[in-house]
Amino acid sequence: MNYILVDDAEVRENLLPLTFTRPIADIRIGILTIREKWEYFLGEKTFSETSSYLKKKFPEAPQKGKNNVWINGSVLPNQSLVEEIKKIKPNEILQHGNTLIAFHTSEKINFEDSQKIIFQAFEKKAIKKNSREKIIFQIRFLHDIFSKNAEAIEADFKILTKNKKSQSISKTNNVIGVKNIFLEKGAVVECAVLNASAGPIYIGKDAEIMEGSLVRGPFALGEHATLKMGTKIYGATTVGPHSKVGGEINNSVIFGYSNKAHDGFLGNSVIGEWCNLGADTNNSNLKNNYSDVQLWNYRKNNFENTGLQFCGLIMGDHSKCGINTMFNTGTVVGVSANVFGAGFPPKFIPSFSWGGVQGFTDYKLDRACAVAEKVMQRRGIKFDSIEKNIFSSVFKMDKKNRK
Repeated sequence: MNYILVDDAEVRENLLPLTFTRPIADIRIGILTIREKWEYFLGEKTFSETSSYLKKKFPEAPQKGKNNVWINGSVLPNQSLVEEIKKIKPNEILQHGNTLIAFHTSEKINFEDSQKIIFQAFEKKAIKKNSREKIIFQIRFLHDIFSKNAEAIEADFKILTKNKKSQSISKTNNVIGVKNIFLEKGAVVECAVLNASAGPIYIGKDAEIMEGSLVRGPFALGEHATLKMGTKIYGATTVGPHSKVGGEINNSVIFGYSNKAHDGFLGNSVIGEWCNLGADTNNSNLKNNYSDVQLWNYRKNNFENTGLQFCGLIMGDHSKCGINTMFNTGTVVGVSANVFGAGFPPKFIPSFSWGGVQGFTDYKLDRACAVAEKVMQRRGIKFDSIEKNIFSSVFKMDKKNRK
């Protein structure tokens, strides 16, 4: 049986720029990515069905002569939902209201036509089953990633710590709610304040919390990640693997391999992989008039009301900003943008933009690739032809937005 996590085309566009460089299922929310959650509950490796330029990095399933269970990659799993999925038979569709959750077929589905095929081509012969779940946990918009992060951390904490014993916590720390704190093997935490009374605190393998840090859960620190001295964390916050952060962070998700290593505020935000925020970078997460925040939506090619009073910065992979950069409430930055200079830059900065308040030019593709190669090489990861092809594809797709 092949389990294939398929991108919902509409949702994928809503989640740009984060899905320029990954399928929906490889978004991190809580402690794990959506794919990692599915593989935990299924007990099997999953495959992807996404845009063609991403398929070499996120491979399709070997489909010949196989039964395939296609799963909506924007839906987060739980045990009862997975049990329902495993029971569906060929030509059965599992849905929740108007949301497709999964379907079973031996036919090949192309990403570009996935929703059309599912709801039209199979409509007459497919047997539809409604899920017994009262609520489906789904990521449909960029702001869902941080606004639903508390629930995701709680769920991941339960499965990752089940029947496991935490590494002992050093007596140099001031701890509240010790039963809600878990340290994986090799984690180092000294002279910090850990308050898990409002939610769990998970410290990954070989991660470190340096002296003077103040952490209030829910909080997740990925493996080999670091909180630098005096960091202030308000939940629900996730710092992904191999990231280094400092300053003040509130209700934000950093996917991994990204740095916010110095003072400055990051709130109600999502930062992709391989990003770097310069010293004293700050973002606003609340408008002066307390009205709802709007975010740029790639699918609608316009700003859209989030319905949220608190919403900060969304930054795509490989983007960077200089020291003292100020981001306005509800700013969206694309992939491999380089932002610098005084004042507030625009609230939408397309991929491969170079500049700031005074204006932007194109960040030349060859130079962007050269920088990405150096950055990834420092972590022992190769920027290969597959990564370069993704860069080239995104450069072309977001060109229409660069002026």
